Amino acid sequence: MIVFIQMLEGFIVAAILHACQRARGAMRAARRVLRRSMQSRRLGRGGLAALIAILALAGALAGCSSAPGMRMSQPATLPTGEGTDSADGASSDSAQAQQQIPITEINLRLIQQLRAAAAPDNTWTMLEASSQPLHYTLGPGDVLDITVWDHPELIAAQSGQANSVSAQRSADPAPGFVIDQDGYLQFPYVGREHVAGMHIEDVQRLVQSRLSEVYQKPQVTVRIVSYRSKQIYVDGEVQSPGSLAINDVPMTLYQAVARAGGFTKNADQSQMVLVRDGKSYRLDLPAMLARNENPAKIRLQKGDLLRVVAREDNGVYVMGEVSKPVTAVPMRNGKLMLSDAISQAGSIDSNTADPQQLYVIRGAEGTQPQVYHLDARSPVSMILANQFQLQSNDVVYVDSNGLVRLSRVLNLLLPAINAGLTAAVLTK
Repeated sequence: MIVFIQMLEGFIVAAILHACQRARGAMRAARRVLRRSMQSRRLGRGGLAALIAILALAGALAGCSSAPGMRMSQPATLPTGEGTDSADGASSDSAQAQQQIPITEINLRLIQQLRAAAAPDNTWTMLEASSQPLHYTLGPGDVLDITVWDHPELIAAQSGQANSVSAQRSADPAPGFVIDQDGYLQFPYVGREHVAGMHIEDVQRLVQSRLSEVYQKPQVTVRIVSYRSKQIYVDGEVQSPGSLAINDVPMTLYQAVARAGGFTKNADQSQMVLVRDGKSYRLDLPAMLARNENPAKIRLQKGDLLRVVAREDNGVYVMGEVSKPVTAVPMRNGKLMLSDAISQAGSIDSNTADPQQLYVIRGAEGTQPQVYHLDARSPVSMILANQFQLQSNDVVYVDSNGLVRLSRVLNLLLPAINAGLTAAVLTK
């Protein structure tokens, strides 16, 4: 059957070439008739027919030079933008240097090689090592409630007047003593003391020591009523993006997402980005859990920016002979296999596609372009497609079969050729 289709394809190609040759001959005859009409300065019936023939045959010959649609060339090439020199030494814009792109077959060996070549992710180890100590240290903007028992004149706020810590937001004002921007705290009979970087217990001992010079055995209680010195920022696909204050309970990765309202349905948990001290760290939560790494051990610190990327930002383009060309998006776990992308595109079009010509085109920025090929004629090949993991901005292309390409060329050429030949007959 395949041999018969190839023979039929060759026959139709030969017929098209013959039709194109006849169209060129008719074009030359029509030009001669039109030239004679112009010399006699009378267009006449023959000249008018020649003009119509020239216009029709011009469209036909344009179709002879190129077939409609895309086609995967063998070997795959990419223009470099550098023109080649013509015979007279001048640079030609039409002839450009081509960079050949190797086409790699998708098989079990390739899948094993790609898995082995994947760089180990040590982000979890680096972030866990760089996390700050658990004990909260005071900083500018924090608000303290200082109570000296049996001395109500020193009480800054009545008990219960401040909101609970869980209801506090970073911008809410709170009654109490505020640590100024220079890190100093002002309190009666204590004076102005630098407390930034100290623990709350250290401040309590400091205040009690200073007041003991005025009062006999003062009983002092110091607590934080508003945490405003340390904030992190959560952006992207969370329910409530914005700034979050770090309190005495360490802010872990999961806690930050939970306090931001959780992930949205479009969040890609495999493409989270943590920006810390000018460096970006990619966080893949499903991969961490698969390696038995606990993301809850990653503690965020002051100034961190956590961004949750949308799944649409890491899509894959599926085009060619598929039921519905789409931008396929990763699954919930952030992975997107070749079979998933084909499924999201409604599968391969059995009427027009050549399942033997399924390609994955990969051209990440700063890397060598690559083309992968899969012969998907057998349903068993979907085992390979289900193990071949796509990357962001990959292009999945399914080429059309030979008969479909020839049919499209015929649909383009035959009306124009018939009109041209009819007009050429009228010129005789």
